[in-house]
Amino acid sequence: MRKHLALIAAEPAAEDLAAIEAEWPLIAAELDVLDAEITLLYAEDHGGPTALDWRRLRRAEARVTRAAAELAAHAIPHRAA
Repeated sequence: MRKHLALIAAEPAAEDLAAIEAEWPLIAAELDVLDAEITLLYAEDHGGPTALDWRRLRRAEARVTRAAAELAAHAIPHRAA
């Protein structure tokens, strides 16, 4: 018996696209961390990571922290004191 899958033609809503756009700096920063970690793993096979490899990882992690803090600051409505 063969089952037919229904095609989904729905596109993302404007709110969904806006949320992705708002989170994109964090997503890009996390991808930079992943790339730096992969570089460290491959460096193990070629004599070990260099100081530059470690610095790249630290900077990428710092970008994630800054992007997450900025996203959180914009997501929480500020109250007047």
